[in-house]
Amino acid sequence: MTTLPSTMRAWQYTRTTGGLEKNLSLNPSAPLPTPKPDQHLVRVIAAALNPVDYKPAEIPGVARFAIAKPATPGIDFAGSIIRPATATPSGSHPPLKAGQLVFGSCGTTPLAGGALREFSVANATSAVPIPEGVSPIDAATIGVAGLTAYQSIVPHVKRGDRVFINGGSGGTGVFGIQFAKAAGCHVTTACSTANVELCRTLGADEVVDYKKEKVIDVLLSTAKEGERKKFDHAVDNVGSDESLALHSHEFLRPGAVFVIVGGEASFKSLYQTLRRKMWPGFLPGGVKGNVVGFWPKQKPEDLRQIGEWMQAGKVKAVVDARFPFEEAPRAFEKLKTGRARGKIVVDVAASEETS
Repeated sequence: MTTLPSTMRAWQYTRTTGGLEKNLSLNPSAPLPTPKPDQHLVRVIAAALNPVDYKPAEIPGVARFAIAKPATPGIDFAGSIIRPATATPSGSHPPLKAGQLVFGSCGTTPLAGGALREFSVANATSAVPIPEGVSPIDAATIGVAGLTAYQSIVPHVKRGDRVFINGGSGGTGVFGIQFAKAAGCHVTTACSTANVELCRTLGADEVVDYKKEKVIDVLLSTAKEGERKKFDHAVDNVGSDESLALHSHEFLRPGAVFVIVGGEASFKSLYQTLRRKMWPGFLPGGVKGNVVGFWPKQKPEDLRQIGEWMQAGKVKAVVDARFPFEEAPRAFEKLKTGRARGKIVVDVAASEETS
């Protein structure tokens, strides 16, 4: 059995005033987490950041009352099994073994997953083996972003469908384009001028440059060309342009769904969500289309499918930047610019990258 150290290095915070990244401190002697029977103890090799790692924690009151302190952020990870879970769901795949490389999601709460530390825990349903030939760095990018892109698109489409993805160059969007293409769809996406070529190389059939034209104007103009030019499904990874949801019924086919993934963690965003749900569609400002919010579910079968696509070369990880463990606050600063092309990865123990 592996001899474990009594302590570990962990990035922690007890408050988020002024920004989570300004309150992170590196604890050189944090205690190791104690896994429950249905959790694996893992050694983290790499962690990838998502907006959910800081946005909820920065809502006034959330960090103070809803998150146990000290807290360690980070959900997406790749690592190695130190002690496998002793209780696994019935009908699951062969149990994981000590030393096996895995990827998925850390922790028991999305508010502070605990990936930015040398050891963490992962639920038995939240981690799967890294396929041969896929690097831990690439696998670490999947977690939340990969599941979000997969579950917000793949179950809702069929070959030949037309899909619109707002925000195609972000951490979720780069996966969304590739998943929709893997499912046989025609993909239109929106991004800034600097990322148009990236979206095309990922497979997007049409790219709207929001720096040069209003996205909603392009969508409505396209829809006027006839029913066959309308979309069968749409996903908004940005959430800042309310006009897309308000007019979604005009560019979507009857019965199609407009999924809102992105958005600011703010009272304004909460108000807009409540208004969409409660304000009648026939009144001015009401939403007439089928607009839904989204949060991914931990489904190991979805993680395995994404891993298989990555192994087969149908999907690739897009890494904007890698930061050493000691510079995790800088990684959050980069994430907060909103200009990352793909994912931001923190090397927690990069020396253990074996493929």
